[in-house]
Amino acid sequence: MTITIAANSVPKPPPDIIEGFRGAPTSVISDNLARLPGAVGLKPYHRGGKLVGTAFTVRTRPGDNLAIHRALELVGPGDVIVVDGGGDETRALVGEIMKNIAEYRGAAGYVIDGAIRDVAAFAASDFPCFARAVIHRGPYKSGPGAINVPVSIGGSVISPGDIVVGDEDGVVSFPASIAATVLEAVRAPIAREGNTVSGIREGRYKGSSGKSCSLRA
Repeated sequence: MTITIAANSVPKPPPDIIEGFRGAPTSVISDNLARLPGAVGLKPYHRGGKLVGTAFTVRTRPGDNLAIHRALELVGPGDVIVVDGGGDETRALVGEIMKNIAEYRGAAGYVIDGAIRDVAAFAASDFPCFARAVIHRGPYKSGPGAINVPVSIGGSVISPGDIVVGDEDGVVSFPASIAATVLEAVRAPIAREGNTVSGIREGRYKGSSGKSCSLRA
């Protein structure tokens, strides 16, 4: 069946803007986006490592990965392969082979509203993969599907070229057009939280009352 390709590639902001989010926790980014966006129900399945890149989106019928295979022929360095699989958990959309293909192509990682398999391969790798579930059953490969169109991932709408950031707390995304503004906004709370943690460890933290808290025995 037909795979619709809206665009073979998506424009990307300057690399320094994208890389600026590598040190930004998703929780802080979310706080600075009014705590509204963010995919619900996805978990990290890789060993470790931050997911940072631009969305290369795929929409496919539940349990079918033909469109993902087509997308793997088009993705490039820094692309996050964002797959709207309808949240279906009955068939895996990607496994070890498709992980290796994406990694070879320079993709930044996978975000899949659906299931994966060969979970041990992901668990032994730092190639980011966020998905909804794990199952051994393989996918259909007959389509249909669409590439580089807006998709819904765990209740969050992600458009081609959006910035996607993922860590242990989950996945958040936002338009590239506001990336520089968001990056500037997250720097202050990151520094502030770092100072707070240092204060707690050093016994000089002041609580909401403004009084120093004695944290040492």
